[in-house]
Amino acid sequence: MTDDSAFSAALARAAEWVAQADGLLVAAGAGMGVDSGLPDFRGTQGFWRAYPALGRARIAFEEIANPAAFRADPALAWGFYGHRLDLYRRTQPHAGFAILKKWAARMADGGFVFTSNVDGQFQKAGFDPARICEVHGSIHHLQCAVPCSDAIWSADGFLPEVDAAACRLRGAPPRCPHCGGLARPNILMFGDTGWVGARSEGQQVRLDAWRRRVGRLLVVELGAGLAVPTVRWFGESLGVPLLRINPDAPECGLARALGLPLGASAALAAIDALLG
Repeated sequence: MTDDSAFSAALARAAEWVAQADGLLVAAGAGMGVDSGLPDFRGTQGFWRAYPALGRARIAFEEIANPAAFRADPALAWGFYGHRLDLYRRTQPHAGFAILKKWAARMADGGFVFTSNVDGQFQKAGFDPARICEVHGSIHHLQCAVPCSDAIWSADGFLPEVDAAACRLRGAPPRCPHCGGLARPNILMFGDTGWVGARSEGQQVRLDAWRRRVGRLLVVELGAGLAVPTVRWFGESLGVPLLRINPDAPECGLARALGLPLGASAALAAIDALLG
């Protein structure tokens, strides 16, 4: 069998899996947003291309995406996260999101999203917020940097003005409404012992309850990397058919797994064309 015929056979099998499923679990990593124009911070050099000011200072992603950064230099930490918050607010989800939403709507038990992304793109694409599990939190929610309590609140009222060239917040950072101290994104960061995880834990409970009642569950994993393999491990742990869509690391050793070496938007469009 030639590579082209093997690839065509894989696409056909993927379409069969989608057609036969009762429920769709979308497992999404950073690569899901690439087709929308979002950076995925692949490698230190890739991160520094996206944030040259941090590159000049030799500050790695793991250092700025860290509670210690908020203690050491709040304006720099909020310059980074404020820029991301504004970027995610302005970004429109690519066409693949609508395809996944359409597939889920056709299935008896609908769909659910499990994502390590903090960008809120699934909500923006019209997915039910009650059926999204953001395992690492969300940049659209805030918490106290201490934290002084388990409170989590919306970031909608915070409109960051960032000096992009210096990666620094120009105005005042958001404050905790309870103690008046510095607020930070409700995101699980590197070296994070102060993350308030109650919101994500509640989402996980809803996801577990949903998937237990699905008869024929299909996991469609998109853009989940190896550096932080939370999403890959979760999909592999469920013991159900797994469709892995990843242009760089589509391999999976499970018996009921299928890998497609494509980006998210291209793969979903190709499968959808076969579904008719």
